[in-house]
Amino acid sequence: MVNPLSLPLKVAFILSFSLTTISKPPNFNSKKPSASAGDILALLGTPQQALSVDPQVAAQLKSCFKFLVPFNPTLPTLPSELTQSEIRFPRRMLHSKVSRENELVWSPPAPVFEIARLAFDSGADPASIQRALDPTIIYVPDVEGSNEERCELTRTPYGRRFINEELNSYMAFLFKLIADRGPEVGLNVSLNRFDFFHGHLFIAADGRVGILFHAKEYPAYDKQVFPYNMGYCQKGSNVTYDDSMNLRNILWLAPLPSNSTNDWSAPGVLVVLDAHPGGIIYRDIIPKYVSYARTIYEVFWGVSS
Repeated sequence: MVNPLSLPLKVAFILSFSLTTISKPPNFNSKKPSASAGDILALLGTPQQALSVDPQVAAQLKSCFKFLVPFNPTLPTLPSELTQSEIRFPRRMLHSKVSRENELVWSPPAPVFEIARLAFDSGADPASIQRALDPTIIYVPDVEGSNEERCELTRTPYGRRFINEELNSYMAFLFKLIADRGPEVGLNVSLNRFDFFHGHLFIAADGRVGILFHAKEYPAYDKQVFPYNMGYCQKGSNVTYDDSMNLRNILWLAPLPSNSTNDWSAPGVLVVLDAHPGGIIYRDIIPKYVSYARTIYEVFWGVSS
């Protein structure tokens, strides 16, 4: 959980750390190739990984990618060492705020690289990330009247932060960047407990670290367009259920380490996954029982945190 006091809004941003492993779902349709979450990761990885995806599936998935930061799988600016000077010095030459933010996604601060490398070298062991957490227990605060409404925003009444403060700040940076750039792709979100406040950290089967963010978490009950009761946390919501629900799944991927000691195979990624009805993500990856909410679950990505 990121410290809410480090953010301009008094909202507790939440990342889940429950780690499990699942395999790629089988393809039951022998006539038409189907997509999986693993295919999304492959297309956002190295050019070689992208070639492993069925061309028809790849083309349809790419049409559902709405990048918040331009995607370049062969970006040449990834550092080979994890020193502060080598990672940060190039950013001093970037005068544009947009360029600096892009660089922070493609090539994050050193502690993010360290977490990415540890997870990769451990063979996607969840403990590699759990060891980076401060053991101090932080109880979830009363967020925008959540206690009064008996709303429990987390699986447990407490959370933990990373030991490294720069990691905590980077998590906050991602939330803010998504909120700022979302409108460019049609995603308008508010940093509050009804809309955009949490994400699910995972380690993919290939060892890549990522976060699956969920926006539009509690749409307002509406007898005509959203006749679903989502419990205490929905009460008081002003989140409108509309076409922007198709864009509620946002994926961040850390840079991908290579099998070499110091090299990196792919830069960081930040992309909105368009799950509009009729699209391949809606058809193959969104479970039927939550199709109305357009939810992709974190366990689909491999080793979920």
